[in-house]
Amino acid sequence: MTDRDGQKEEERSILRELGGWILYILIIVVLTYLIITFVGQRTRVSGSSMETTLSDGDNLIVDKLSYHFKEPKRFDIIVFPYKHEENTYYIKRIIGLPGDTVQVVDGYVYIDGELLESDTYGAEVMTTADLAAEPIQLGEDEYFVLGDNRNHSSDSRDPSVGVLKREDLIGRAWVRIYPFNKMGVIKHE
Repeated sequence: MTDRDGQKEEERSILRELGGWILYILIIVVLTYLIITFVGQRTRVSGSSMETTLSDGDNLIVDKLSYHFKEPKRFDIIVFPYKHEENTYYIKRIIGLPGDTVQVVDGYVYIDGELLESDTYGAEVMTTADLAAEPIQLGEDEYFVLGDNRNHSSDSRDPSVGVLKREDLIGRAWVRIYPFNKMGVIKHE
């Protein structure tokens, strides 16, 4: 074997290794894209509308997969895009489910004319009902959401948010990853 043959073999070896690294990086990029698109998404809580459950600055992982296999439930904490501002997402709690009639009377939530007594998440009695002052009949794929800090939340009572469609739900808040002292799975019920 001549020096030239040895040099060509070394070049091929380097190209093989470089090709392997490029393939490895490409696989990582594709897997990352698939996970972010279909499985989970990181989001940051901004504001106090979900106090005391979630706080300003909390970083969460949103489970985007579950709702492909099961229906959203009452009291699930969900993330959805704000219709009036690009790249802005809201996080709220599902209160009304498809087929429910929701109304806020004297600061309390009523579902189908009955007081929602299991609603222990509201931080205080609501001072405004806005759209929910009159009964809201939810369609087959509609949801009524509220923030836990009800008097400091833009939610389904507010015309800028309104009732959500099933297709609006990006996913369910799953894990708090920051701050580290509060890290853990988010309790929905």
